[in-house]
Amino acid sequence: MIIYICILVVCIVATWFIAIAYRKNIAEAKIGKAEVAAREIIDEAQKDAEAKKREILLEAKEDALKTRNDLEKEVKDRRGEISRMEKRVLAREESIDRKTEAIEKKEASLASKEGQLEKQKAKVEELQARRLQELERISGLTSEQAKEYLLKTVEDEVKHETAVMVKELETRAKEEANKKAKEYVVSAIQKCAVDHVAETTISLVQLPNDEMKGRIIGREGRNIRTLETMTGVDLIIDDTPEAVILSSFDPVRREVARIALEKLIVDGRIHPARIEEMVEKAQKEVETMMREEGEAATLEVGIHGIHPELVRLLGKMKFRTSYGQNALKHSIEVAHLCGLLAGEIGVDVKVAKRAGLLHDIGKSVDHDMEGSHVQIGADLCRKYKESPIIVNAVEAHHGDVEPESLIACLVQAADAISAARPGARRETLETYTTRLKKLEDIANSYKGVEKTYAIQAGREIRVIVVPEHVNDSDMVLLARDIAKQIENELEYPGQIKVNIIRESRVVDYAK
Repeated sequence: MIIYICILVVCIVATWFIAIAYRKNIAEAKIGKAEVAAREIIDEAQKDAEAKKREILLEAKEDALKTRNDLEKEVKDRRGEISRMEKRVLAREESIDRKTEAIEKKEASLASKEGQLEKQKAKVEELQARRLQELERISGLTSEQAKEYLLKTVEDEVKHETAVMVKELETRAKEEANKKAKEYVVSAIQKCAVDHVAETTISLVQLPNDEMKGRIIGREGRNIRTLETMTGVDLIIDDTPEAVILSSFDPVRREVARIALEKLIVDGRIHPARIEEMVEKAQKEVETMMREEGEAATLEVGIHGIHPELVRLLGKMKFRTSYGQNALKHSIEVAHLCGLLAGEIGVDVKVAKRAGLLHDIGKSVDHDMEGSHVQIGADLCRKYKESPIIVNAVEAHHGDVEPESLIACLVQAADAISAARPGARRETLETYTTRLKKLEDIANSYKGVEKTYAIQAGREIRVIVVPEHVNDSDMVLLARDIAKQIENELEYPGQIKVNIIRESRVVDYAK
């Protein structure tokens, strides 16, 4: 049994070695075939590489030859072009040489002529100096003095003749205008304006008796003239018993005139010096009144901490109207509306009221400063340290800038509500007062004008000039220029009288 097993093992081992030898022979045969195939592939690749190398060399030689030919052609062309340019340069140089020679000849000729001119000029100057010396010796004046005297004389003569001519032309035009004026119907327009503005452009001052009217007028009208000049208000003394009417589109001036006139009536001493004193006191009282009105407005709305100057400007808005609506009452109304709206939507009520009260603050000074009341109001709020929310609310209440907070939107809404309230505004009054303000601005734009007042419901402007800057002849021309500018820039019913006043006054004191 053991022998069988040993024989079996020997057979298995022998079979394994035989199989290994067989596989080795097969692998060696395959490797030999692969080596042969590889050598064949390498030989083919080398042949292909040699062929491609020869093709590439041929193409490179052809390209080099072509490039060489192109370069030679380009060099030939460049040489030809350079040759042509050289010929042109030589031709130009020859031309320049010829021109240079001609210029040198001209310069030599001019130099000789300049020498002659210098000699002649020196002779002329010598003769001119002799002539001036002789003239100065004969006249007794230097040349500068004579020139100044001549210019001054001619200027005065021209001014006088121009003033006389303008006066004659104006007189002739007025005569012709009076004949044609009856053909135009303007009474309806004037009556319409009076109906709209009578309540806000006049004040009535009661007199103790009719004899007081004569004292107010004064000897040769000096008292009433002084009062009108100092206040810019027109005094109407008519058949109304025991009353004088004060007319002006500016309520501040009218209030100053009313207070001053009442003080004069109580005092009894009515003369120009006393009138000036009372007008100054009245102006101070009106200033105090504006501060009190501003403080009362802040207390009514319930806000505190506003700069005193803003409080004063708020009080000044009492005398300002917008489309017939009192500006201070409108601002208080907007402040209350803003507070109510803020309470409804849950934002800061105090800040909303503050923004509403200050939204039109620019209207208190928009007739004294350039710009819209929106921009002026925003600048005032910045100047007096109001918060950015208040400044933006003032800037945005007419939509000039975008609102940046709910409070700015509330101010817009409250302003619209107050303005849309029935009976709150009258557009005709705003147009009327704007025209009167424009009248004063036109006259104030001229040099030498000290003050200007629009009176008689805009039918007359009274212009007070500085006597040192404007003489009598200049007054005629100034009145003409102002009237022409009014005709060109404004539209108005009827005619407007331009009244120029030139008054010299000397004051001294006995000590």
